[in-house]
Amino acid sequence: MSVSGERILLRVYLQSADRAPHTPTWQRIVKAARSQRLAGATVLKGIMGFGSRGLVQQSRSFWTFVEHVPVVVEIVDGAERIGAFVNDTLGRLMIHGMATLERAHVMMYRHSSTEGRPRLALGGPLVPLSTIPHIQPQGPMHIHEDSVLLRAFIGESDRYQHRPLYEAILHKARELGLAGATVLRGIEGFGANSVVHKASLLEMSTDLPVVIEIADTADKINLLLPHLETMVQEGMITMEHVAIVLYRHNPADAPPHDGVGSGPA
Repeated sequence: MSVSGERILLRVYLQSADRAPHTPTWQRIVKAARSQRLAGATVLKGIMGFGSRGLVQQSRSFWTFVEHVPVVVEIVDGAERIGAFVNDTLGRLMIHGMATLERAHVMMYRHSSTEGRPRLALGGPLVPLSTIPHIQPQGPMHIHEDSVLLRAFIGESDRYQHRPLYEAILHKARELGLAGATVLRGIEGFGANSVVHKASLLEMSTDLPVVIEIADTADKINLLLPHLETMVQEGMITMEHVAIVLYRHNPADAPPHDGVGSGPA
């Protein structure tokens, strides 16, 4: 089948240390997606996040055998195939974390056997979530179709009140009781000042791009927006309508109550 056109993007937010039971959950999800011949899957590792088990950040120790960092698995395919994958497979593999669905217009999908080179073209406007497949609630889960995925694109060296800006935003989101947040570190990029920043072996402190992803209901996201207006002096903030279709955590794994809401991770 042709993948180009209106499709669904499934995002699964996990931790790299999640194992179900012995293999990392993200590996099991990618393997299952490949065995079901979905169009493709991408795994993104973060540097910081929070969820039902408290703060998670990259270890600075060289002696850590199991690294606890946020992981995002992204899978794109048609609504029917993504719906079947979520209903029949994903729920069995996820122990903790959150899964969201959103529309994605695939403009190009090429592999070695692709013939011809169709021209790229933007997809037409659609009602938000109009093509999201029907998902069967599993266990004590409520599907939130009025949710928002907020992305803040900033620089790693940006600071707010003497701490990294991405860390300040993450802590503010946690303080406000949002479900969770993930910080993803880029390896190269440019922003409003058109300066290209990239990582190298000899320059690990380069100002690299950072993306903060936060998914929750619109009401919860609105609580954060006034703070972002003050905190983000340079960068870009985007939002997309998403449906939260899986939200798993074990209350026994939650950190001691500290007056702050907890969520996935």
